[in-house]
Amino acid sequence: MFRTMILAATMFVTACAVVSAGPSDDGTAHVKAVAAGDVDKIMAGYSDTAVFQWVGGPLDGVYTGSDAIRGVWSKFAKGNAPLNASIEGLSVSANPNGSTVTANVVFSGKKTIKVRYVMVYRADKLVNEIWQIDPNLGSKY
Repeated sequence: MFRTMILAATMFVTACAVVSAGPSDDGTAHVKAVAAGDVDKIMAGYSDTAVFQWVGGPLDGVYTGSDAIRGVWSKFAKGNAPLNASIEGLSVSANPNGSTVTANVVFSGKKTIKVRYVMVYRADKLVNEIWQIDPNLGSKY
């Protein structure tokens, strides 16, 4: 009986985890991978034709496709990781065609990098990303 209860509880927790996975979890995992400098995990979420808009800072530019995006994240990770990430104001807008995740993120480590983040997902893949450097982000930072 006890073993059956544990199995049922485990199945319930697993089912809840599967149901709760979604754009906010994907966005949070993406930010954590960026902070860790784990380029393979960062890249796992992108579609092959994704577009990444990096606005401000030394890596400012438009990066299209997985090879270009991998290159910029590799440069960033090499020069900055590991970092701590503080996520504030995470918001998700979704409909059957996709979802948009927005957040204010402060990466801290060798230096502090304040970012307004926008990620657009379609079919569970990151298709468009905006990394807006914002030195004035949030008064508490």
